Amino acid sequence: MLGRISASNIRRQAAAVRKNVRVFSDAPNVELENYRSEWKTYGDIENYTPGKFTIQTFNKISPKGLTRFGSDEYNVRATGEDKVGNSHAVLLRSHKLQESEIMHTVRAIARCGAGTNNVPVARCSELGIPVFNTPGANANAVKELVLAGMFLGSRRVIDGINHMKDLGSQGLAKERVEKDKSMFGGREIMGKTLAVIGLGHIGASTARDAAALGMNLVGYDPGLSIDSALKLPDGIELKDSIGAAVSSADYISINIPYIKGENGTHGIIGKDIIDHFKSDAVFLNFARGELVDSEAMKEFLDNGDGRYVSDFPDDLLWDHKNAVIFPHLGASTEEAEDAAAAMAAETIKCYLENGTIKNSVNFPATSVPDRHEGSIRMTVINKNKPGMLASITEIFAESGLNVLQQVNQSRGDVAYNVLDIDTTGSSDVISFKKVQEKITMLEGVMSSRILYGVPGSGYAKNVEGKYFV
Repeated sequence: MLGRISASNIRRQAAAVRKNVRVFSDAPNVELENYRSEWKTYGDIENYTPGKFTIQTFNKISPKGLTRFGSDEYNVRATGEDKVGNSHAVLLRSHKLQESEIMHTVRAIARCGAGTNNVPVARCSELGIPVFNTPGANANAVKELVLAGMFLGSRRVIDGINHMKDLGSQGLAKERVEKDKSMFGGREIMGKTLAVIGLGHIGASTARDAAALGMNLVGYDPGLSIDSALKLPDGIELKDSIGAAVSSADYISINIPYIKGENGTHGIIGKDIIDHFKSDAVFLNFARGELVDSEAMKEFLDNGDGRYVSDFPDDLLWDHKNAVIFPHLGASTEEAEDAAAAMAAETIKCYLENGTIKNSVNFPATSVPDRHEGSIRMTVINKNKPGMLASITEIFAESGLNVLQQVNQSRGDVAYNVLDIDTTGSSDVISFKKVQEKITMLEGVMSSRILYGVPGSGYAKNVEGKYFV
């Protein structure tokens, strides 16, 4: 017999759950009724009491971006405020999110940025929680810093500035300026070759602007999309390997994600690749510090006139005379933070309100049609295994409910279903409640949602065999 987390037993079960099962936080400080859906609202479209979605934020999220959440349907609360409570979605930037910080009620998580290394993505997939990012939102900010890095790597501007400060402190600046300027010579970038490794939003934008500055372009991206390819400048020469791309380059910009584990990208710029560099090549890393083998890069900088410009701390290279290390400034512009927050908010809204999935790093992209008038939209997240969709639709059929339209998508071990159910002549609320419970408790189902215009309600979750609504 299926168990249930209810008002009478949740307190004594909570301790056992925390002790024996690795699940998300039970949020003990939240009033119990916050966990339960008001099923009566599903049977009375005209007279329901509107609720609100609670959005929990970590870090300081751009207020301009958060205005995308309308105050009538959304309540945005920052972590640290009293009783943030049963949050329905989470927005964050750099905060390293722990499982214990994610409540059972959370339907989705969005990071205001491209990388999601600070989110337990694999665990979220196991529990049916889509994780979203904001690709391209900070592309212009990073691209501009890459261009600045090229100029700083071409001419010893920073060394010259520091030298003038030293002379100024001695009262010798005017006397020595003409004599000492020869110490900081450099070269122009016009006519030079830039290799762009990774041709997504940032890489393609960098290539376009570099071409406008009169540079020659080569590129490498084994996963180049049609959309990105259409954004590349004319004349860029695509290579079939990183080594081939960098061998003729005066400047190299890497713009790929950091992926741990086997076949990942950790240390992908190692000695085997660096040995292909020109002796005076300038390497620009505004992607992730872990992509570069610092020992191999140090050897390259020690033995030639090459330069390393990076946006990430490096214990080995931070004070090297041929390195320029920034404090991770890539997306630190007001415009980028506004754009990322706005994109994250819109992504969460689309998912919560109509079931659309866009820019998820662990769930399948899903575009859904408009809901039929008089229908209820239900979404189901389950393990991607044979027979699941048939089992779900069979329960609707047994209950006399007609599926008007459905969308089924999968990605890896996760499947996502959106079903619009005809409610014509069906006003039995209790029966519909039982339908959702039967579906949610199917083996392999992780969660289900009913999208009926009542913010915050309609969510059911299979928590290690316990029915949670």
